[in-house]
Amino acid sequence: MGTDLPKDSGPARPILRPSAAWVFSRPERILAFGLGSGLIYPAPGTWGTLAGWLLWAVLLRDLSDGWMILVLLLSFGIGCWAAQRCGDDLGVPDHGGINWDEIVAIWLVLWLMPHDFWSQAVSVALFRFFDIVKPPPVSLFDRRFKNGFGVMIDDIVAALYALLAGALLVRLGMLS
Repeated sequence: MGTDLPKDSGPARPILRPSAAWVFSRPERILAFGLGSGLIYPAPGTWGTLAGWLLWAVLLRDLSDGWMILVLLLSFGIGCWAAQRCGDDLGVPDHGGINWDEIVAIWLVLWLMPHDFWSQAVSVALFRFFDIVKPPPVSLFDRRFKNGFGVMIDDIVAALYALLAGALLVRLGMLS
């Protein structure tokens, strides 16, 4: 009596290394963990970014701008929900294995950068740099919002830095 935790309070102790069985047991976990790429250690964020690049090349590269905007908006919104649910289940608001945020952010970068292989590779590297270093205001969003929105938005801001740096490289003739 009095010792039962409310159903939505998360685990008694945070789950730091969820199993594949745990991730693949619910659709929002599969999504939040980047279709399983968030289970790969070290660097689950980098693996998520690479999964996003692969998904971009196979599924999204040839979409019209209108469809791409729709995919990005829906993926961001669903990602906020999935990251929130997954963070609650894990007891860790921004668990490193939650990498759908990297996937959506790299789609934004790849959509707006030149589509040749080297430009895309540089874009991926720029995004990873800004996502890891977290210059302001990326770090502000990362610290301030400890929920699904916060998980997603700091990567979008890092993507904007990558796009700015990529645009400069294009302008200087270093990318096509």
